[in-house]
Amino acid sequence: MMDIRTRQIRDRETLNYVIYLDISDMTVTIPVDKACVIGIRGIVGADEAKKAIDSIKDKYEPSTLDWKQRYLANVELVKEGSIGNVAKVVQALFHRSRVKELPVQERKLYENAMRLLIDEASFALDKTTAQIKKMVDENLEK
Repeated sequence: MMDIRTRQIRDRETLNYVIYLDISDMTVTIPVDKACVIGIRGIVGADEAKKAIDSIKDKYEPSTLDWKQRYLANVELVKEGSIGNVAKVVQALFHRSRVKELPVQERKLYENAMRLLIDEASFALDKTTAQIKKMVDENLEK
């Protein structure tokens, strides 16, 4: 989040979050009272971020779903918004890519999930994105 501003909309003042989205180089304004409905949540704490990154090195159990079903299941995990679920998607798609090249949609999902994980963890752990990327990569290789 960059800022909280007051805006006048139809004779009513509303508080709005002003959020910069690095991934799309876009700034969005979201009414504070609609944030939960939209799915906006605060950055996780350091413990939860560390737990998500550490979970990547857990034993990976491959999915038996075909790629379309797997893709939809992974999209749902990312949509849920928890850093733990995003880490699961990163882990699953990383290991899948080691077996066979990912289809374009899954590769994009992997890249987006990785970016979400790294960005949120860097804020939560007060580290650079490069430091978090290194932690994630090391855990994926274990």
